[in-house]
Amino acid sequence: MAFGTSWWVLMGLLGVCCEATKPVDTMCTELITNRSYSCEGLELTKIPDQLPSMTEVLDFSFNFLYSLHLSTFSKLKELVFLDLTRCQINWVYEDAFENNSHLESIILIGNHLLFIGDTAFAGPLSLKHLDLTQTGLTSLRLIPMQDLGSLETLILGNNHIQSLKLPPSFKTRNLKYLDFHMNNIQKISANDVMLFKKFSNLTLILKGNDIVHIDPGAFRSISFYSLDVTGCANIPVILKGLEGSQSVALKLGTFLDSDVLPISPTTLQSIGNVSVDHLTLQYRNFLNLSCETFKWLIKLKTLDLTHTSLSEIPLGHHRIDMLKELNLNNNKFVHLCDIRPSVFPTVTHLYIRGNSKELDLGAGCLESLSNLQYLDLSNSQIEDLDCCRKQFSALSTLQHVNMSYNKKLLFHSTAFNSSAHLQDLDLAFTHIDTTNASEGPFGNLRFLQTLNLSFSQIGPNIQHILQGLESLRVLNLKGNNFESGTILTEHLFQQVYNLEVLILSHCKLLAIETKAFSILRKLQHVDVSHNDLITFNSGAFFNLRNIYLNFANNRIHIIPRDMLANLSGQSIINLSYNPLECTCSNTGLLTWYKQNIDKIEGFEETVCSEPKPLAGTKLLFVNLSCGYSTAKVILITFVVITVIAVTFILIIRFLQRKYQHI
Repeated sequence: MAFGTSWWVLMGLLGVCCEATKPVDTMCTELITNRSYSCEGLELTKIPDQLPSMTEVLDFSFNFLYSLHLSTFSKLKELVFLDLTRCQINWVYEDAFENNSHLESIILIGNHLLFIGDTAFAGPLSLKHLDLTQTGLTSLRLIPMQDLGSLETLILGNNHIQSLKLPPSFKTRNLKYLDFHMNNIQKISANDVMLFKKFSNLTLILKGNDIVHIDPGAFRSISFYSLDVTGCANIPVILKGLEGSQSVALKLGTFLDSDVLPISPTTLQSIGNVSVDHLTLQYRNFLNLSCETFKWLIKLKTLDLTHTSLSEIPLGHHRIDMLKELNLNNNKFVHLCDIRPSVFPTVTHLYIRGNSKELDLGAGCLESLSNLQYLDLSNSQIEDLDCCRKQFSALSTLQHVNMSYNKKLLFHSTAFNSSAHLQDLDLAFTHIDTTNASEGPFGNLRFLQTLNLSFSQIGPNIQHILQGLESLRVLNLKGNNFESGTILTEHLFQQVYNLEVLILSHCKLLAIETKAFSILRKLQHVDVSHNDLITFNSGAFFNLRNIYLNFANNRIHIIPRDMLANLSGQSIINLSYNPLECTCSNTGLLTWYKQNIDKIEGFEETVCSEPKPLAGTKLLFVNLSCGYSTAKVILITFVVITVIAVTFILIIRFLQRKYQHI
């Protein structure tokens, strides 16, 4: 009885004390110590006094300032970037930024500005970026331009401006980006854009303006990097105004469901008088499409015909011999040969994503594209039972192929026999069948660097598919299931021993055997998140120095410290969303975690699941007391001695009674 009582006393004394320490809440979030802060959406009415004077970046969006004065930012003399989006600012008084000489970017999006003082922007010595989107401006004259001599970006979208005419006080020659999207500009005269001639490589955004007239040649001698007139209905008017100008990129598209006139065979005839390299016509429709439509485009290098309802490109004697990139996304081709590759034989990049009809690859349709390097046929409902030898024949320069998000592809041996220099192959979310391949279907792709097989239903054929891929650096097997849910041996990846990135998330993995990845000596990035792993096995990897390990969203409870000890150098580990125990059984993890917080990713979501009082507490703030205090040691020693003494006395008395008759 005495022994039993003492035992329970002893067990009680061994109880564990645990607590969680909570961080001190701060008003604004510190992004970079003493340099960058976010005060977004905190309903503040002034700049917090706690912000250090050396703050360089401040996001103060979605608060309440109403007006800006000389004193508003007087303390923050080192400010470089300031975001005041939707702070209900109506008044920007004189010298509002007088004390902010280093300020380079001011964002005032969504503030209805009733007044801007003449010297409002006088303080910054080199203000480069000013965003006045949706500020209720009706004229450029309302903006004090005289102090914007270093400005590179001026954004004036979603206002009520009717004229492009810049005031003479606008002295900058550095302007690179001028945005007037969604304003009320309808007419442009040569006089309006006279000042534009002093800018070079200017990006001018006029999309969403209902432009009905431009003086012919108004933009003559102006050099644009990009001119965006998306949504402007009258293309001939635009092109007449651009005669004699230079534009690297010209966007003449429109918006989805816009009611604009279709492109006729003569609509684009004036484009020959404009120096254009890249032309975008997305969401435009063609009227009486013929080879005559394309004869005006023979000087182009890039042509974007996204969402133009094309079902074919007509043949003709006009070839676009300078074209390097062709975008035919979201159209209605039935057969790959319908794109008529002979019209643009020099193309190196071809995109046919999101075809609305099932696309038949045919045989040899792309043979004339001897320079093709990049081919994107993703999300085009392709189903081919003998891919892709005949379909891609003669494409010896092909380096990148994207056939993801299609229906089903059946691969035979050497599926890309003409494209031995392929470097990137994306087959994600496409059912891949290799049952008819006597050897690895990609065995001839000695230069393949990246292979994406995520959610491709390859099942037990993984090792067969990887044959011959000795140069592979990135392998994505996300969403594929392994036999018995276990990666058993390093032999699975023995063909791809140069791997640096391996993604095995969402594979329903239950276990990873020791040395499973030991053959992968160059491995730097491993993602096994969103599985059912219950143990963390660092012995599966050859090298734990400078490696990224993502074990998030698994079922790991306890990690012995010796499993983490070899994570060194710049290694990073993510253990978020695991049911981790914050008990004395897991002190190895908890101690290592606090000592190596620089190696932790997702620490905000790395929390305790047990015991219940600590559920949801971040591991960083958990303190366990699993040892004994001096008083406890003395008491435990006394109890042990007492137990031994009582036991000894009982034994002596027992022996005395047993032998007292002798």
